[in-house]
Amino acid sequence: MAKYKVFIDGAAGTTGLRIYERLGQATDIELLSLAENERKDLNARLAKIAEADITVLCLPDEASKEIIASAPKSAKICDTSTAFRTHSDWVYGFAELTGQKTKIQHATRVAVPGCHASGFIALVRPLIEKNALPKDTLLSCHSLTGYSGGGKAMIGEYQAKDRAEKYTAPRLYGLPLKHKHLPEMQTLTGLSNAPLFTPVVADYYSGMLVTVPLFTAQFNQGYQEGVAVHQLLADYYHDSLLIQVQPFGVTPDDNMLNANEYAGKDSMQIFVYANESQILLAARFDNLGKGASGAAVQCLNLMLGRDESKGLVL
Repeated sequence: MAKYKVFIDGAAGTTGLRIYERLGQATDIELLSLAENERKDLNARLAKIAEADITVLCLPDEASKEIIASAPKSAKICDTSTAFRTHSDWVYGFAELTGQKTKIQHATRVAVPGCHASGFIALVRPLIEKNALPKDTLLSCHSLTGYSGGGKAMIGEYQAKDRAEKYTAPRLYGLPLKHKHLPEMQTLTGLSNAPLFTPVVADYYSGMLVTVPLFTAQFNQGYQEGVAVHQLLADYYHDSLLIQVQPFGVTPDDNMLNANEYAGKDSMQIFVYANESQILLAARFDNLGKGASGAAVQCLNLMLGRDESKGLVL
């Protein structure tokens, strides 16, 4: 049986390494590679893109833009940077959105979602799409992530033997309120305004918990109770392989939600909590799984016609 040829440009980074490890175990995949001295050679990289059935870019934004500008338009490319996530010529790689799986299957250019954005979009897009929440609703979003989300540099800081005391406490970042995931968080949900977003990095390796707090009065008629919102989300993701909506109000971790519970998995859990006037939505997943390499492999599977969940840990 002929194997799919896959080229990972940027395989030495955190996301690239994870994708390489996953695909390296597949019997139907042949991984194309470059010699050490060719990794920054544009022509050598373009030759591999032309040879491959699909290429996964795991590069900084500007480097992705550079290679895309020269790559054949017919080449199938899956990009993990933020460069093309809201670009009109690219398909957004969140397969669970209505009609999105088919778009990914037929696309030559797919942008893998950002980790924080994945949780926010999973929670909010169905509410906007089903007219449960007005598009002009002003939302806030809190996201707790493990330090692997910061890449090799941040991993090195947190794992250093002589690290400073500050690394033991959670740290709020994105303080100018211009986080790079905000454009996709607004565009892919259909909101009129970007959310007020407060990301926090904490002293654990991987795992993510994204929460969106709401008041029942913010919802349209018919959705001003937690059970109604929960039912909407449960119906929306009913056929999803990777997203599971948990029972309404469930507290699985000693009346808490552990942010790293889904570390090592490629699926996502959604939770809904409520009282008489407030509703809390939460998405729990691995920032390196459904938030990065797992999502990239899912998109690659769909673009190649493989089983959607092949190589994933659910």
